[in-house]
Amino acid sequence: MIMANSYPRIVRFKTADSFLEYLGSLQIDLPFDREVIRAPESPLARPYTFTDGRSIGNRFCIQPMEGWDGTHDGRPTELTFRRWRNFGRSGAKLIWGGEAAAVRPDGRANPDQLMILDQTMTEMEKLRLSLVDEHRAHFGTDDDLMVGLQLTHSGRFCRPNDKKKLEPKILYRHPLLETMFNTPSDWPVMTDGEIDDLIGCYVLAARRSQTIGFEFVDIKHCHGYLGHEFLSAYSRPGRYGGSFENRTRFLREIVAGIRRECRGLRIGVRVSAFDFPPFRPGEDGTGMMMDYRDEHGRYPFAFGGDPRHPGRPNVEETVEFLTLLKDLDIRLVNISAGSPYYNPHITRPATFPPSDGYQPPEDPLTGVARHIRFCAELKKRVPGMAIVGSAYTYLQEWLPNVAQAVVREGMVDFVGLGRMALAYPEMPADVLSGSPLARSRICRTFSDCTTAPRHGLVSGCYPLDDFYKQRPEYERLKKLKSNPP
Repeated sequence: MIMANSYPRIVRFKTADSFLEYLGSLQIDLPFDREVIRAPESPLARPYTFTDGRSIGNRFCIQPMEGWDGTHDGRPTELTFRRWRNFGRSGAKLIWGGEAAAVRPDGRANPDQLMILDQTMTEMEKLRLSLVDEHRAHFGTDDDLMVGLQLTHSGRFCRPNDKKKLEPKILYRHPLLETMFNTPSDWPVMTDGEIDDLIGCYVLAARRSQTIGFEFVDIKHCHGYLGHEFLSAYSRPGRYGGSFENRTRFLREIVAGIRRECRGLRIGVRVSAFDFPPFRPGEDGTGMMMDYRDEHGRYPFAFGGDPRHPGRPNVEETVEFLTLLKDLDIRLVNISAGSPYYNPHITRPATFPPSDGYQPPEDPLTGVARHIRFCAELKKRVPGMAIVGSAYTYLQEWLPNVAQAVVREGMVDFVGLGRMALAYPEMPADVLSGSPLARSRICRTFSDCTTAPRHGLVSGCYPLDDFYKQRPEYERLKKLKSNPP
């Protein structure tokens, strides 16, 4: 058995044969094309066309990647503009939100998160235009580019005033997370009236987004934030908990409001399609699943998880959710999993954990394959959806080979790139043009883009991006990693 810290790094596999042989040793069957085809023949270069005729120019998507580098009043800084310009020149034709924008101040995950408010609209419009202008300058047109904005409230993980102080908004009591994050046992649960008010904030944020040119908004339902927590509010009484109908009422009410007030605005949902219980480091640093069972012997907090077998996905519940999205005429769906706060290895498989994480309890390729299989099952069970897949960055050199194969085989519609877009934003353009990969810029999943904000620093690719290496935060980050608090 391969123990933590001994999983072979992807860079070790110099040939397709060696990589495939290793996958075989793990009994992982990943789609893999030995020859990566350049545009226009490449499956990754095929446009995706909606039934109304709107076309997205290729099958790469840039995932929402926050930089924790806005202003205290929610406006972008030059660091934010730089990141969005990089997204524009990536060559990807679907930009999923750029990054999360809070719909009101108390919903921020950090005090420097972007917000979509009346007073920030001018700067947020400039931010979007900077991405579009950069894209047009490099690729000649933006007619086939689709840019949306991710709308969020951080719920249990709100830090609106102090980067190190949680001010959570919770929907139900969760004994494990409340212990992990020191939430007092008498901390108030959001009332139905407070939720009603928040729904209005989402609709207003969507209207602002449409006014300044965003073509769609993402009603974020992933990673333990508030939208995701609604989906697991099985124990909550009242209109927003218990039954599937009640747990999706928050989403349905937001959608109804957007349809009334934002005619023509597309809606997407990024969802954690399955969840596991929290993991904590064991004695040797390896992640171990925390044990909790209710009086019925179930783990009752994981949407898309099997309550009788914690750590096992339950696709039926997620199929029900995607079927609801289809009924609501929401066709843009971005599939993620779990939460970076309590089980990061299933969210974004990595060789090296962030500073507050744990060593992976499985080979990260197992996590990549889990994502890909789950997406493929959803694609098969709920046809007619434009599905974005996640967790591809860990594939590194072999990302293009797997990405091309999964799109060619119809297992997913778009290949989402997150961390890779910080280290090597031009990867989609290079893959499509047939240019050799810039291997010195390929993300190696060092997790510094997560470790930095965990310590109150701006996020970026400190190991591989010379721009961030020259910033003062780089030295502070090195000291924090060598002498963790």
